[in-house]
Amino acid sequence: MSVRVRRVYDPPEPQDGVRVLVDRLWPRGLAKDAARVDEWPKPLTPSTELRRWYHAGEGSYEEFAERYEAELAAGEAAEALDGVRQLAREGGVTLLTASKTPAESHASVLARLLEA
Repeated sequence: MSVRVRRVYDPPEPQDGVRVLVDRLWPRGLAKDAARVDEWPKPLTPSTELRRWYHAGEGSYEEFAERYEAELAAGEAAEALDGVRQLAREGGVTLLTASKTPAESHASVLARLLEA
């Protein structure tokens, strides 16, 4: 199983496989045809409350990851995670985010869960 994390603003590469946007909002200033997004499972994204809490600097990345994993364990989020997990089993998946620091974003949490 191959899972990559990249910024959505980076140009697509042949080894990307299925390109999955994992942000709730469409990235600013990016045309949809330029992004070449194959899937956009919005239930997989962090809740608005969690996203705002983390971006306000109120907690650590580790605490954010724990809270986000809890959100992913139930309901539509769990179903969406299973769907992306299946895509990853079938071939490469690239998780796309607009985050300036993908290694400390929800995308890296997702990648870790998908590779487990």
